[in-house]
Amino acid sequence: MADNDQQRDTKTADNSSGSPGLLDRFFEITSRGSSIRQEIRGGIVAFVAMAYIVVLNPLILGGSQDVAGNSLDFAQLTAVTGLVAGVITILFGVVAKLPFALAAGLGMNSFLAVSVVQEVTWVEAMGLVVINGVIIVVLGATGIRTAIFNAVPHALKVAITVGIGLFIAFIGFVNSGFVTRTPAGPPVQLGQDGSIASLPTLVFVVALILIGILVARNVPGGILIGIIVATILAMIIQAFAKLGTVGDPVSPDPKGWNLAAPEIPAQVVALPDFSLVGAFDLFGAFERIGVLAATMLVFTLVFTNFFDAMGTMTGLARSAGLQTKDGMFPRIRGAFIVEGIGAVAGGGASASSNTVFVDAAAGIAEGARTGLAACITGVLFLVSMFFAPLIGVIPMEAGAAALVVVGAMMVTQIREIDMSDFRTSLPVFLTMVTMPLTYSIANGIGVGFISWALIHAMSKRGRDVHWLLWVVSAGFVLYFVRGPISAILGG
Repeated sequence: MADNDQQRDTKTADNSSGSPGLLDRFFEITSRGSSIRQEIRGGIVAFVAMAYIVVLNPLILGGSQDVAGNSLDFAQLTAVTGLVAGVITILFGVVAKLPFALAAGLGMNSFLAVSVVQEVTWVEAMGLVVINGVIIVVLGATGIRTAIFNAVPHALKVAITVGIGLFIAFIGFVNSGFVTRTPAGPPVQLGQDGSIASLPTLVFVVALILIGILVARNVPGGILIGIIVATILAMIIQAFAKLGTVGDPVSPDPKGWNLAAPEIPAQVVALPDFSLVGAFDLFGAFERIGVLAATMLVFTLVFTNFFDAMGTMTGLARSAGLQTKDGMFPRIRGAFIVEGIGAVAGGGASASSNTVFVDAAAGIAEGARTGLAACITGVLFLVSMFFAPLIGVIPMEAGAAALVVVGAMMVTQIREIDMSDFRTSLPVFLTMVTMPLTYSIANGIGVGFISWALIHAMSKRGRDVHWLLWVVSAGFVLYFVRGPISAILGG
């Protein structure tokens, strides 16, 4: 059926003198084995999988007061989250022509809310994000970022893809309540006290099985269909059960929904408020806490931004079948530059650094192969500024099921790694497991780089390690001990 869709769309593109033909040629849709309908569907699925960020990013950033006691407004954060994600994702689709979508990075916004604003104000913190973005743009434009990318061994690139697959599957399990923390004993457990005891988690299980069946049967739009069905099921359950949310600050419901209850909102449309655009102080943090301490914060932001995005792009490109044998993918320099611009724009609008989202893999799994899908996702993000209350209806448990399915797809790439040489298998293993266990793509990459360099050097294979890998590994060592260094500088 997918082939018929593709042939029909291709015929339309070739025989029409209008925009479809232009779209096909500009985005190289047919040459990448895709179709306009397939790209539109993939773009929609990517947005649905990522839509939670429109609600979650304001919750994270708006939930913390800065060192001066100031906080960011939720409605304003919702507006700029959709604005920046939409504009940058469309720009990425047009420039890089890849099916990746960008939005406020969860690792970055959490770091800002938990750590950075305990030392500086929000406007000063966003100034640091802008500086981080400028550095990322320079590294991309000069080719340094591409050179580092080329220095990474093929086995580690594949391991990054597999690790991301495990990571997003773990995110899905946690967001659905299928895996939870334990009050004592093992770090994680199944559901609550070792069993599935909540209706929202049951929705996740049903969605996971449904999406798995649809994907296995090659049903076009299987992931999107599963998410929609799960959302409808969740709304029916909520209408009768009247569940709360796990994180409700007044009366949390341990058996409730993760983020928001799937109910029809009283207000569907709301005008966006862009007051936060331009609310940043570029050098205020350096005056408040000193040059050395502020520089360490920038260093942390750059390392997190740089390698999270590089690892995510690697995994997504492999999932889309766009990587060449040497691990490269089309328009890599443009992709790196636009991703850096996303950081600048995110800081400039107080939306936090925008980076490539691993959740976009859901759109790729649905067939997206070109930048047209990214443009569709970006347009939907812009539309979301006006329909933020309606987007909140989609329960995180529905999107979580899609993440687990996509993670399973990405893990299959492990077949390309020759695990017979322990010099390879140990760094590969450490890369894959560190990502989900530390909830960080950058941590997994860093552990993989350092272990690869040291093991090869100590087993008389140091000549096989690119000098840039040594440089980056040394940087990661500083990154991993940044806490004690910051304490010393602060003292």
